[in-house]
Amino acid sequence: MQTPYRFVFVDLRSDQVVDVLPVQGVTLDDFIGKTGRLTGNVPIPNREVADRARKALQPGRTGVWVERGREVWWGGILWTLRLASDARGFLTAQIQCGGWESYLYRRLLLDTQVAQGVDQFDIVRGLVDYAQSTPGGDIGITYDGDPSGVTRDREFSRYDLPTIGELIDQLAGVERGFEWRIASYRDSNGRRVKRLVLGHPIIRAGTAEIVLDHPGPVLTYVWPHDASTLANGWQSRGASTNTNQAADSVPLMSERLVADDDVAAGWPRLDGSSDYTTVEQQSTLDAHARADWNAARRPVQIPEVEVLLGDNISPALLGATVRLRIRDLWHPDVLDARYRVVGLSINPPERGRPETAKLYLEVAA
Repeated sequence: MQTPYRFVFVDLRSDQVVDVLPVQGVTLDDFIGKTGRLTGNVPIPNREVADRARKALQPGRTGVWVERGREVWWGGILWTLRLASDARGFLTAQIQCGGWESYLYRRLLLDTQVAQGVDQFDIVRGLVDYAQSTPGGDIGITYDGDPSGVTRDREFSRYDLPTIGELIDQLAGVERGFEWRIASYRDSNGRRVKRLVLGHPIIRAGTAEIVLDHPGPVLTYVWPHDASTLANGWQSRGASTNTNQAADSVPLMSERLVADDDVAAGWPRLDGSSDYTTVEQQSTLDAHARADWNAARRPVQIPEVEVLLGDNISPALLGATVRLRIRDLWHPDVLDARYRVVGLSINPPERGRPETAKLYLEVAA
């Protein structure tokens, strides 16, 4: 028996339920390192439902919780509503929603913030507090107080007009950085929770290893091999350091990084670069450059496997380790390796379509 999904539409600030409406053609996903998304269609068969939907579906003001049985599986914000009428006059409200993280990309830092020798997790929490302390800014994001053990010196200038989300991403992307997401779940008291999750150097979850076989529970898989972003030489640009208005403006440049061992092993020289126009400290720029260079030298493969949704496959898998075993023409000796789940895309069941999930994986450290 398939477990029904409920789509609960709430006031974003108060989390008060406005309505529960059916949504068809749903796709929803959640990721580590990328904002999740939900799309779907709310059918409008009559005047009563139209009145309810008009009240409940207010882009920018409506929050959305997706429940599967008694569990919360997804949460986010309604950003886009498209009302569509077909040739027979049937109305559908097409909705697009972003995970709770999307809110932080719509909030600007309007006051300069300075941190000296502060744990990087506390800097993130301070940025979230800044966003939620302004009138109308509190959407109920919570967090714990665990440290990362890595301290940073940072000055975020209000003149750059950065978004809170961009600042967190930039801090996370530096050498010895971290991962972050906002998880949705129901706590032991039955309350819906939006919780900031931070992990250094990565987010990990779960203790029991799940084994996935192909042929077997793995229905399909896609395994990309992409060298379009590969680079073994690197340099990054920072902010302009020229205070003389009469002279040419020159940006701060990071150290030049070259993987001589790759070149010696026969690889061609491939160069890459990145820009950090607000970074004014040489050490900070160098740390960004090293992190970007290390990532570009070994581009992360993100294979995806499609499985039937079951009791051991849920959004709680984000950050967990699975053991994947594949035997086919490409892997005649059986691929048997462990991977971390970094993304999850769910297709709820509909008429003629089973309940499936795509898992996005990276090699487990």
